[in-house]
Amino acid sequence: MPSPSSPMAPLSCRDLSAQLSSLPHRATAATTTHTQISLRRAPAPRAPLTTAKRLQLPSAATRDDALASLVGQLEQNLTQDEEEDDLYLPDDASSARRRAAQKHQDELPARWREIHGSDDWAGLLDPMDPLLRSELIRYGELAQACYDAFDYDLASRYCGSCKYPRRAFFERLGMPDAARGYAVTRYLYATSNFRFPNFFSGRSRADAKLWSQRANWIGYVAVSTDEESARLGRRDIAIAWRGTITRLEWVSDLMDYLRPVADEGIPCPDPEVKVESGFVDLYTDKDPSCRFCKYSAREQVLVEVRKLVAHYTALGEDVSISVTGHSLGSSLAILSAYDIAESAANLSNVQRAAVCVYSFSGPRVGNGRFRERFEGELGVKALRVTNVHDNVPRMPGIFLNEGVPEMVRRVAEGLRMPWCYSHVGVELALDHKRSPFLKDTLDPGCSHNLEAHLHLLDGYHGSGERFVLASGRDPALVNKASDFLKDHHCVPPFWRQDENKGMVRAPDGRWIQPDRRGHLDDDHHHDGHHVVDGDHHGHFRLFRQP
Repeated sequence: MPSPSSPMAPLSCRDLSAQLSSLPHRATAATTTHTQISLRRAPAPRAPLTTAKRLQLPSAATRDDALASLVGQLEQNLTQDEEEDDLYLPDDASSARRRAAQKHQDELPARWREIHGSDDWAGLLDPMDPLLRSELIRYGELAQACYDAFDYDLASRYCGSCKYPRRAFFERLGMPDAARGYAVTRYLYATSNFRFPNFFSGRSRADAKLWSQRANWIGYVAVSTDEESARLGRRDIAIAWRGTITRLEWVSDLMDYLRPVADEGIPCPDPEVKVESGFVDLYTDKDPSCRFCKYSAREQVLVEVRKLVAHYTALGEDVSISVTGHSLGSSLAILSAYDIAESAANLSNVQRAAVCVYSFSGPRVGNGRFRERFEGELGVKALRVTNVHDNVPRMPGIFLNEGVPEMVRRVAEGLRMPWCYSHVGVELALDHKRSPFLKDTLDPGCSHNLEAHLHLLDGYHGSGERFVLASGRDPALVNKASDFLKDHHCVPPFWRQDENKGMVRAPDGRWIQPDRRGHLDDDHHHDGHHVVDGDHHGHFRLFRQP
């Protein structure tokens, strides 16, 4: 009889188990270089053997069949693991990837104007430029911070405010890179007569909303630190606007009302430049009885931008203004970027700061004349990241938009049809069905989700290219506020929540909501801060400079 070590010798199950255990194992999740939640399919639980089953001795043929089945299962699991590993760049290329990423970052000071849209991103989108991808994700995360920091809890006395103090904003959100890179200089607040569902939080359940009955926190202005400015190649003023995260019905209410921007105090010389009325109301409405929205969101952002541009251009620095937002926040980003350029808030000491919008899943904002003014005459740049399965970027203006022949559009506008809209800027269209991590779903909130867009950006390399996560950004983030990941990844939906829902234990042992009035007072700029260019009389000077 051949020896057990002979290559032709039959193996018993015991010998097979011993030999399999001696084989080198693949790296486990604990030793891999990825620091993310494991997304591999968990093995199915095995049913315990009954006494009757243990007493049955299988025949030789049955043992052979069981062995073949075992080997086949092992090969199938190995193949499946390899396929899921291939969705990331190879581990043995991680050091090369880090070197390449550092090389791209080292190029940023010389290429920042190109990344900021000086050439309308020609040649950077297909194939995808790695540096542009990383910058888009970085600005998208600044927009995502607005969602993560907003208090939606109707049981909270501070419902509608930001949960974190301005001076520790990024640290409290667990964003160390942003914390090192940017300092939040101002929180933005708004009020509106138009009710956007799930955007304005109303009264708390206990009818005890302490801080304001009309205002809602809507975003922030931040400026890059000295260290980050050296990395970026300029001083960057970042403006992030909050959007909506669930119900999307608000879009259907915004289809018929275009209004001249000049009627809202924006100094546009052309009365034919029009924007959607709901957006401009949110941007310009104010409530003199409320200290948080005594001044409109427009006035707040223009004052802060003027102040920062004047300060840093006086130091001889190159300055950029980067505006970002998702969904409704994208509309405010486009409108505010236009207003900054139209009002010359980006001009100081004869130096003009470049203005760029990084928009995510935003609807159309204005008419064709607005687009011409935005792009051609003012030179504002906009890169719109969209998901082809998301309906929000298709509205308003489903039938009469930038896609119809120009003659038809101009005739419609000449007849003053109120539903003629045009997108601005350049579109980067992504497809969530290209990602093997995401499931097919009819939920429109999933295709609209901002974290899903950032996931798609990380895996996009160009049209027709395979989906591979370039930076290894954790796919579990997609389910932070959605149910979009495939179930076998075992990531619970809507998993992000505050510890104990924000409740803390007081010194006397009771559980309470922490008092935010101190940081609300510190974060809010009072009337005396509304000063521009040395005007100490508290008056706004938001007119267009000669």
